Amino acid sequence: MGAEVMKTRFLLDTNVILRFLITEQSPQKQKAIEWFQEAENGHRSIIVTPLVVAEASFVLESYYKADRKVIADQLEVFVSQRWLQVEERPVLQKLWNDYREGLHFVDSYLRARSVLDERELLTFDRQMLKK
Repeated sequence: MGAEVMKTRFLLDTNVILRFLITEQSPQKQKAIEWFQEAENGHRSIIVTPLVVAEASFVLESYYKADRKVIADQLEVFVSQRWLQVEERPVLQKLWNDYREGLHFVDSYLRARSVLDERELLTFDRQMLKK
């Protein structure tokens, strides 16, 4: 019986996503690329949580002043990568249209989750009820 290699599982921090997506070259961006290539090649298991994706969208919009469409396009592609272990992937893939249309990340997340779980959403937020 052959020995199975155990991949170490890593939780991804928001700063790694930010360094990867931001265009400026830096040693941190290069390290992020290296880690993602290792994951893509099956040598590293990287877990992405919804909370980290939420923080990435917030920082890109508030600190870097990135356009919501650009943020949505980048993060939608990012969470779709099969070599990443993305928690709640279907929700994170579905929420981006609402986010592009102006809903906050958390509101977009809740709407996507309510649709996928076939549950009604309890809210006083009229913008969420209009959609």
